[in-house]
Amino acid sequence: MQTNQYQDLRVQRTINSIYDAFEQLICEKDYQKITVTELARRAQVNKKTFYRYYPTLDDLLIELQARYSQAYLKEISDLQYPRDLAKSVATFFTYSASQGEAYDRITTCSVGSYVGIRQQMINEVMNKTWGQSREFNQLEDWKKRILLDFVEQTGLKVYMTWVKNGKVEPLEVVIDAATDLMQGGVERYLKLE
Repeated sequence: MQTNQYQDLRVQRTINSIYDAFEQLICEKDYQKITVTELARRAQVNKKTFYRYYPTLDDLLIELQARYSQAYLKEISDLQYPRDLAKSVATFFTYSASQGEAYDRITTCSVGSYVGIRQQMINEVMNKTWGQSREFNQLEDWKKRILLDFVEQTGLKVYMTWVKNGKVEPLEVVIDAATDLMQGGVERYLKLE
């Protein structure tokens, strides 16, 4: 029994080491320039150990994004849309601001490898949140897409701008600005006034 617990701890330490090294590398260079060799060296594991857990770097990136999205979905699991949109916006910004530089690089990247994986995360979040909304589901499909694009792009662009400006403005001010933009647009669009 002790051996299994020890092995589990070793496995978890190894995976955490790989994650830490990966996030450091994301902060230092473009994803295309990260190699398994460099990652393994930084994580202090050999390449075989890396491949035991992840067939490719893309698989590691997918898992990292899944961790981000699952943690965020837990934060907003009790919210109802569109009623709790303001709470959702505040949670998105608060959660995002607490994740660190690697998350910001992935989230604010406008071209390259992170865009596709980020979009998968966004789609998962949107489907699990807005997909439960009665008001949203009464819309025609093309109107649903417009609403989701508006919410997604507004929140993301405000966050990107805040990060690119060095996070100078207080988080609460940025949340208020994003909420005003999004809530006003959504309420008018769904005619909820």
